Amino acid sequence: MTNNDSPQTDNPLSAPPSVAQIFGGFLGLGFMSFGGALPLARRAIVEQRRWLSAAEFTDLLGLCQFLPGGNVINLSVAVGMRFRGLAGALAGLLGLIAGPSVVVIGLGVLYEHTQSDPHVQHLFAGLAAAAAGLLVSMAVKILLPLRHSLPGAAIAALGFVAIALVRFPLLPTMLVLTPVSIYLAARASKGAAK
Repeated sequence: MTNNDSPQTDNPLSAPPSVAQIFGGFLGLGFMSFGGALPLARRAIVEQRRWLSAAEFTDLLGLCQFLPGGNVINLSVAVGMRFRGLAGALAGLLGLIAGPSVVVIGLGVLYEHTQSDPHVQHLFAGLAAAAAGLLVSMAVKILLPLRHSLPGAAIAALGFVAIALVRFPLLPTMLVLTPVSIYLAARASKGAAK
């Protein structure tokens, strides 16, 4: 791991981004993150730009995963809204989807003409493996702030078991675990205040 790759959680957060910085940050993220935006979003928002701390990112991502729609799209709106209100939310959303939409349309046209080529099929198999690796990396980084919170880690473990192993549907699982996690977080904050 190089110095540029190490998490910068000890550094102070940067100044709140402008609307243009939000648009540019999510535009760059959108161009770099086909199929694996969440790991890159965490890296850009927490480690590189330092807009949020690791714990703030994890909390905001938890909310975004509970909401309907794509997690990274929800995250772009939430980050923009947090710093610049409605204008920031629109800037984050448009930045995330503008450039990649044009690229995806172009690639779709190209793929339609080359989809039966074995080289293209092997390329997509390799891309799927890389995306899986990015997802595992992001999951580990999101779990790291939970190592200091036994209740948070327990809720995460219960969610994983319920959804990944037992195969409960996401919505009922979240409807049960969300109030439990809110209760545990409230108890922990009351205990810390005493």
